[in-house]
Amino acid sequence: MILPPNTAIAVGPVIIEDGKVLLNREQKVYGVSPWFFPGGEVETYDASLENTCRREVQEEMGIDVELVRPLRTIIDKQSNGGVVILAHYLAKRHGEIIQAPNITEWGWHDIRQLPPNCAPNVHQIISDILQDNIML
Repeated sequence: MILPPNTAIAVGPVIIEDGKVLLNREQKVYGVSPWFFPGGEVETYDASLENTCRREVQEEMGIDVELVRPLRTIIDKQSNGGVVILAHYLAKRHGEIIQAPNITEWGWHDIRQLPPNCAPNVHQIISDILQDNIML
């Protein structure tokens, strides 16, 4: 498969503590994002997905993570013809959260009652976790 030129690869940790998942919203050029897992786009292709995941959550939330295992990777076809490849990792948090200036809101959300304005991949990954009974 040949990927379109407007393809992005994004990675993020899925951090669950006491039945709650860490989600955040960021200020984007189009406005405030829906609820996402912390994380972001691969910026340099000489870094591994795992290292990118650690860097992104450190930049957004000021925490370190221990990646426990990979979760499902989702390929999201965009309405503009682009593709976003979303890689997810089950992770454990180390440290206290210190949000970056571009993070407008963050919180711990019950995995059985996610906010209605979550990104679709959040619902998909949490559904997988509940179905497979994956917990830390």
